Amino acid sequence: MPRFTDFDFGVSWVMGFFHQDWTYDGDNPADVVAKQLAAAVGEDVQAVLRDARILGNLPSSTLEVLWYAGAQYIPGLQLLGGGAEWTRTVVGLCDARLSANADLRPLTGADADDGRACLDAVVAEIDGTRFLEAEVRAALTDCASRCTPDVAFRVLLRAITCAPDASLSSEQYTRLEAIGSVLHYGEFVVDVVKYLVEEH
Repeated sequence: MPRFTDFDFGVSWVMGFFHQDWTYDGDNPADVVAKQLAAAVGEDVQAVLRDARILGNLPSSTLEVLWYAGAQYIPGLQLLGGGAEWTRTVVGLCDARLSANADLRPLTGADADDGRACLDAVVAEIDGTRFLEAEVRAALTDCASRCTPDVAFRVLLRAITCAPDASLSSEQYTRLEAIGSVLHYGEFVVDVVKYLVEEH
């Protein structure tokens, strides 16, 4: 059973809002997220809320590392109250958006899969992504074990796309695809890093 979307979702989807031209979408980061959530379907918002809530298991400093790694151009999180406060802001924006849809059903089936069965594989891929800074790899590993392997894996994919020296072997990409398949991801989730596969 596939997930509700073929594309990225949850907090990793939100990280993608913060690209080079993000300021055209809102006056501040909260405005950008609120605008995107207002146009999103209920499952999109529920997925973000689930991720943001589970990320609350991490300390603020670890959250800052993850947000900076997964977003191309996010402003200083200290100006937003720190990593934990920013993550709580995202939770609040989701709650506000969902409050008008009391009849929404909870995420079920593939959409509820947290990836526990993939924990070892996800941690191994994080560890093997040596072009990411050690601090980023440590934060992703903490996320995989203290949150869910699913959210850690999606943030890993975002971090790979944002890393300046990123490159992947065909073997690495095949392993990433295999994890994505077990997690029931749509075709455009892991595919976003395919362009980084080295040609031999």
